[in-house]
Amino acid sequence: MIDKLVIANRGEIALRILRACRELGIRTVALHSEVDRESKPVRLADESVCIGPGPASESYLNIPAVIAAAEVTDATAIHPGYGFLAENADFAERVEESGFVFIGPRADTLRTMGDKVSAIATMRAAGIPCVPGSDGPLPDDAKAVMAAASAIGYPVIIKATSGGGGKGMRVVHTEAALLNAWRVTRREAQSAFGNDVVYLERFLERPRHVELQVLSDAHGNTIHLGERDCSMQRRHQKVLEEARAIDIDVHRLEALRAACVDACGVLDYRGAGTFEFLYEDGQFFFIEMNTRIQVEHPVTEMVTGIDIVQAQIRVATGDSLGYRQRDVEIQGHAVECRINAEDPGSFLPCPGQITQYHPPGGPGIRVDSHVFNNYVVPPHYDSMIAKVIAHGANREQAMRRMSGALEEMVVDGITTNISLQQALVSDPAFRQGPLDIHYLERRYTR
Repeated sequence: MIDKLVIANRGEIALRILRACRELGIRTVALHSEVDRESKPVRLADESVCIGPGPASESYLNIPAVIAAAEVTDATAIHPGYGFLAENADFAERVEESGFVFIGPRADTLRTMGDKVSAIATMRAAGIPCVPGSDGPLPDDAKAVMAAASAIGYPVIIKATSGGGGKGMRVVHTEAALLNAWRVTRREAQSAFGNDVVYLERFLERPRHVELQVLSDAHGNTIHLGERDCSMQRRHQKVLEEARAIDIDVHRLEALRAACVDACGVLDYRGAGTFEFLYEDGQFFFIEMNTRIQVEHPVTEMVTGIDIVQAQIRVATGDSLGYRQRDVEIQGHAVECRINAEDPGSFLPCPGQITQYHPPGGPGIRVDSHVFNNYVVPPHYDSMIAKVIAHGANREQAMRRMSGALEEMVVDGITTNISLQQALVSDPAFRQGPLDIHYLERRYTR
């Protein structure tokens, strides 16, 4: 059993893990960089360890420092949260070789699903529908790249096999633009991920982004917790998410759920995971699997009542899920708005000191945030400072509650995207829904 857990992350997800551990009676160790020394997770954890300077490469991505912190505090497990080292197979392997429990899938699973080419091949073999593409990495040969794009048909999208966070992607509409885009994407991928391998897929013009949450234990049990619609995006990054995903044929959903549950069996999956799809013209196309907790997990928790973070911790120790599919009941509708320290038109980060912070409340409202009055948003990390989640008996009530929550919320001293979220939630086209993944940028980008 786990008696002390290292939280190898920061911000709201570090606080979320800490709260889950409290309920399970697990002591916590908050790792932090020098600039996060006074953060809320550090203040609330049972212990804390500084693992380096502000830049993530020197702190939150420093594997030896994370392992050493677990050793000196006599911890028994490490939870990586999301981002940073969460899907790093080498890190997971080092954690378990060092005698700690890794809260997440096994290293071999992370390797298989972390490389998008191998993930697509695995999903195809498991019967999951995938976007037509190059069926493997592109060779270092311009003629072969052009031939592959021609066979797929324009427009195409070039993707890094190790990509994520909206990086390492480029859409190409014409043959004349292909080779330059291919070279630029490879350079970007090498810089961001240390790996310049890319592949091609058909670029879908107006898809929705629909994803399925699963939980699996080490005993071969898998359940799904329903779908989320994450189509409101900017620069390939999500801005607003909701559960359920509306206006999708129930028979197609049932078939997809069954296929994803079966795929977890093929993978011998353990932990929380999310299958991500593009949905267009009544068809689903697999794009990737996130082998970690998702930023948007609260909307699923709100409609199912299942604590996904606690489930992650329990199954990592070898416990069974404790749930069967018939135990999962999806009730109502939930929506999440990501509150970012950024310009609402250009999406440029706007770090600085928050002079006044007031979170909203009321029936059906949840706020996941690590900030407080006079908190300084550092420039080193992602710009998200809070997640506001609203739950209602139906989508309309959830949206009304979200609209009220955003009106109540106060974040002074820095620029945030609250005004963008207010405009989006009250947008008649969005309220009628559903919309494709390009809507937000078409409608609201300056």
